[in-house]
Amino acid sequence: MNHRIYYTKPSITALEVGYATDAAQNGWGDHCYEYIHRFEEAFSTHLSVNYAIATSSCTGALHMGMAALGIGHDDEVILADSNWIATAAPIVHLGAKPIFVDILPDTWCIDPEKVEKAITPKTKAIIAVHLYGNLCDMNRLLAIGNKYGIPVIEDAAEAIGSLYHGQRAGSMGIFGVFSFHGSKTLTTGEGGMFVTNDHELYERTLTFSNHGRASSQTKQFWADLVGFKYKISNIQAAIGCAQMERIDDLIAGKKRVFKIYHKGLMDLPGISMNPEPPGTENGFWMPTIVFDTDIGVTRELLQSKLQAEGADARVFFHPLSSLPMFTPVHENKIAYGIPTRAINLPTYHDICSSELKRVIAAVRSIISPNAGIC
Repeated sequence: MNHRIYYTKPSITALEVGYATDAAQNGWGDHCYEYIHRFEEAFSTHLSVNYAIATSSCTGALHMGMAALGIGHDDEVILADSNWIATAAPIVHLGAKPIFVDILPDTWCIDPEKVEKAITPKTKAIIAVHLYGNLCDMNRLLAIGNKYGIPVIEDAAEAIGSLYHGQRAGSMGIFGVFSFHGSKTLTTGEGGMFVTNDHELYERTLTFSNHGRASSQTKQFWADLVGFKYKISNIQAAIGCAQMERIDDLIAGKKRVFKIYHKGLMDLPGISMNPEPPGTENGFWMPTIVFDTDIGVTRELLQSKLQAEGADARVFFHPLSSLPMFTPVHENKIAYGIPTRAINLPTYHDICSSELKRVIAAVRSIISPNAGIC
């Protein structure tokens, strides 16, 4: 009997286990931040940014960064409707209002034209989410931000390994955030990272990250403002240090998986997969297949076919505005239309060719029950 194919899982080797063990045994007292600082330095070097703050989650990094920008009650933040709730939740926690706009049909990322139309005097930020490793049109978004004096934030939680005209995702906005959840290309189990080139913003965020204690504060147990507790642990950072030593291999693994899927599926009529426009490199965190409307393929059919093959099926994100805590924005037709005819395909570093063939065969059988694998 075929074993189960998970939709994703991390790649953990003896290197990660060794570093985590060392942190657990020796990472205390004067050594309690050593792996954290090492992780931050390695990540900022990889991204070619000046500053990095390791956090307990990407959500926490985004929360602190927006707080440091002064976003608060009655402000508005524009983001794509196709997202995970983690991008919108910090906006709500700060008392601001998320403004959901539609996505582009090819990248499934935020539509810059819709962004500009949504700007009001209350707009305090634009969040560019690089969905599934696909890249937002950063040139247009940054130009809009400059035109109106609005900062552009990059949510690169899913975009480790993605490059936009030579710049790594997350390095171009006023700040960027990353996720190291167990499902991500690089993992610490749970964790995140805040990055920026803005020194003042870095210092404000650093203060927020340590319960409001400024780095220059010499008084013990003295808080300069009410901050947050979003620190990553030294043990988690130790795993992150090991993963950073393997980062090129981890990214290459994601690209290997996508290349096999692309070769095995793109001859099928009426489908699209993660794009890679000229001048960009996609990190392909989550290979995704979208069927044209006239093909008649549904999310439920995709799920059932993959599950019958013992493969996990991960659905395309529901529109955030369709969730019960928000007001539906039905004019976001692309964001509302794609999830009903799309699926994320299983992907992880150690997935083997026979497992990928099983997934490909299951998807191909939807179009033609007797279709072979090309």
